[in-house]
Amino acid sequence: MPTLLTLDTTHSDDGKHVLIAAGEIDLSNIGAFKNTLGTATAEAANTGGLLTVDLTAVEYLDSAAINALFAHADHIRIVAHPLLMSAFTISGLAELVNIETASAATEL
Repeated sequence: MPTLLTLDTTHSDDGKHVLIAAGEIDLSNIGAFKNTLGTATAEAANTGGLLTVDLTAVEYLDSAAINALFAHADHIRIVAHPLLMSAFTISGLAELVNIETASAATEL
């Protein structure tokens, strides 16, 4: 059974592209996540900016999701739920991408 994941693309108040994910990201829904992430990253790059990937409502992601984020590391910044920070640190993603915990992020 697929894990519940919702994905929404929007713009912040200052016009920056934002991808908001809610739920869990795993093998059952990685295709949708990768497609949406790729499209949103390309749109942000076309305007010369970084995509903010808002994972504040994601409490679990697997290695496939981390790999998808690695693939776009040069073009994203992440705002994440505190539970995800250890996975980002252990994987090395935190060394490549600006990652803020949800409580520390003041604005997207």
